Amino acid sequence: MVRMIFRNTFLVGCVVLLMCAALFFGLQYSQAREETYTALREETAYAAEGLALSGEAYLSRLDGLNRVTWISADGGVRFDSVHGTSLPSQADEEEVAQALSEGEGHSIRQSEASGDTAMYYALRLEDGSVLRLSRPMSAIGHALTSMVPMLWVLVLLLLFSIVLSFRAARQIVRPINSMDLEDPDACPYPELVPLVQRIQEQSLTIREEDLQREQLRREFSANVSHELRTPLTSISGFAELMSQGMVSPDKVPEFSADIYHESQRLIALVDDILRLSKLDENAEEPDFVPVDLYEVSTSVLDSLRDAARQQNVSLVQEGERCEVQGVWRLLTEMVYNLCDNAIKYNRPGGKVTISTHRQEDGSAVLTVADTGIGIAKEHQSRVFERFYRVDKSHSQEIGGTGLGLSIVKHGAQYHHAQVQLESAPGEGTTIRLIFPANAAEPAK
Repeated sequence: MVRMIFRNTFLVGCVVLLMCAALFFGLQYSQAREETYTALREETAYAAEGLALSGEAYLSRLDGLNRVTWISADGGVRFDSVHGTSLPSQADEEEVAQALSEGEGHSIRQSEASGDTAMYYALRLEDGSVLRLSRPMSAIGHALTSMVPMLWVLVLLLLFSIVLSFRAARQIVRPINSMDLEDPDACPYPELVPLVQRIQEQSLTIREEDLQREQLRREFSANVSHELRTPLTSISGFAELMSQGMVSPDKVPEFSADIYHESQRLIALVDDILRLSKLDENAEEPDFVPVDLYEVSTSVLDSLRDAARQQNVSLVQEGERCEVQGVWRLLTEMVYNLCDNAIKYNRPGGKVTISTHRQEDGSAVLTVADTGIGIAKEHQSRVFERFYRVDKSHSQEIGGTGLGLSIVKHGAQYHHAQVQLESAPGEGTTIRLIFPANAAEPAK
């Protein structure tokens, strides 16, 4: 910040000094030019009087910086102190033509004879001839060299501005670096008070989020430990009984089936935990590709038909092809979890309907509706939390991990989708996933 303030302050100082220098030298140049014209005008008047009294011999005696030229009314050169009378007609020269028509004229131009740029002043005499004096522009340059000391003054001012800019920058920043962000009233600059207040609010929000995240982490760790301990305890108990020969041969298949069931439940739980961890950490997923929700629904229903048949639940698919940008595997897992829950928490003879359609605004909607036990109002806001179960005893019976709807929620966030839930006890549950029409990149 010190460097930025110093740079800006120094640039402002340089611009001001350069503008002042340009204005000063411009005024000096203009003044020197006007003084040169005045001198040429006066010297031409003196030379005209001398020419009238003494003739051409007077012009020959003139000596100085000025070039003297006497031109006849038709433009011919009668006398020139530098080039003699060999010069071509001067009638077309700007200052001569102006003098012939108006009595006097002046110009700044490049001499055709010498190639040097000079200032010219011409005066028409009583006999109609023109007397012209000229002085090279280098004479003005020599006059400006007298102002070289002013350049050194500007250099010193420039160095002085560097020192002042650096000190000013440090003095501006020092109070900012030493101020207390916890006390907005102690802010050295009133303009920074709103900024300090916003920093305080953000710091408080970050602390609250950290505390909430830490609490969620502890709850998650406790829930994971509990959920893992249950199947592991069962597996350990069954294995211990079998290893000690306390299980009769006819019960071994039953115990083996229990061990297999608990191990599968453990594997499913670990898989769900890993999936949630990847979603939490925004782990890199495959790029978004076009995915047809209708095809995903068909694939999911085909994989769940045996489970639905065992629960005496019918599966129905409705709607149309709806293509969205997303990750096929994650979308399939989301739809699978919704349909799996709809089957597990349904009634014998119940129905699960999955439909896909596109709305007028271009968004795609996937709906999973069941005729199951439903969810009470007080539980609806929490069913997407990890390990939250409305009926824990029923969840244990059906073998759910308690993470299915959490994966659905995080997957929806990853795809910029909205999740809507409608349910009532005894009337079934309807969950909608609404995918926006313009989502082409995953949420970070």
